[in-house]
Amino acid sequence: MDALEAARRSGLIAAGEPLLVMLSGGADSTCLLDVALKLGARVSALHVNYGLRGEESDADEAHCRSLCERLGLPLHVERAELAPGNVQARARDARYEAAARLTDGDYAAAHTRSDQAETVLYRLATSPGRRSLLGMAPRRGRLVRPLLEVSREDTRAWCRAAGLEWREDSSNENRAFARARIRHDVLPALGERAEAAIAETARQLRDAGELDREVLRLVLGAPLPREHAERILELAERGGTGYVDLPGGRRAVVEYGRVRFTHAREEPPAPAPVELPIPGRVRFGEWELRAGDGGDFDAAALGERVLVRPWRDGDRMRPAGLGGTKKLQDLFTDRKVPRELRRSMPVLDAGGEIAWVPGIAVGERFRARDGARSVGLAARLAPR
Repeated sequence: MDALEAARRSGLIAAGEPLLVMLSGGADSTCLLDVALKLGARVSALHVNYGLRGEESDADEAHCRSLCERLGLPLHVERAELAPGNVQARARDARYEAAARLTDGDYAAAHTRSDQAETVLYRLATSPGRRSLLGMAPRRGRLVRPLLEVSREDTRAWCRAAGLEWREDSSNENRAFARARIRHDVLPALGERAEAAIAETARQLRDAGELDREVLRLVLGAPLPREHAERILELAERGGTGYVDLPGGRRAVVEYGRVRFTHAREEPPAPAPVELPIPGRVRFGEWELRAGDGGDFDAAALGERVLVRPWRDGDRMRPAGLGGTKKLQDLFTDRKVPRELRRSMPVLDAGGEIAWVPGIAVGERFRARDGARSVGLAARLAPR
């Protein structure tokens, strides 16, 4: 795609508005600088000289000064000393910090579709998950990336057609860096269409995520910070149950792909334990339990009364037909019982062993036996 058309379609460069372009001197940032001018933005540039490549770094700076002088643009030049560690990450942070400090408007990075594909592959290799597949956002606060729809080859073609020279960074060839190995080894091995396919996947997933976030915002009826929305979506895609505490004392409860909003402290305390005589009837929180003659439970195993109590962490039982014990928490998960309802579920405890959890499981030892006296147990949510 033509770089000018791609930047225009991105909507990230506005005529008459200030835009600080982070200029390395390479083809991508040189292309972005020229495109931003042609779209009518009030363009200035920032070049950060890290001094990591000696004379080559100084030559990059001189090239940027010459280019901006030719185009009649103001250029900010900063020199940064990087602490030991992840050099690429520290250089990026220094560049963004300087850009944010030097302008009150947007500042633009010249990341391309090629960079996007490399980023997705790199992140998947180091931190698998949904966030890795999303790649880089076209906008993150005041940072914008208007060239995410064009390839690295497209920016070079633009510069050649415009008669603009650029500099090549020799460190991009250094396979000691993982990104260089992805660029020169992995993506070429995947074939010509891989870069576009990976970047397009990231775009589609990001668009879908934006739609999901808007739906969450509308349901909540208030702005939803991006990091909270991302966490909610991750829980929903993972399955199972969980929750995310939100600003203002709200909580997003995720239950097997469904999301509901509640107050963070809305979960009621567990009901107090009560004894159920056999036969007899008892109220446990919002539940009503009854025991009578004839049914599916062994009367001798249950005894004259059972304790009805809430679930405790670490509870285990021996479900009928399973041939072993299982954590009650795992049984709740298997039956898709929402997390905030688990403490209110009645657990029937006979002599320290779990005999029954309504709707979940019957204890192996408590099943009715042929020829033996049996008991019927029933549980229902009591009318309010």
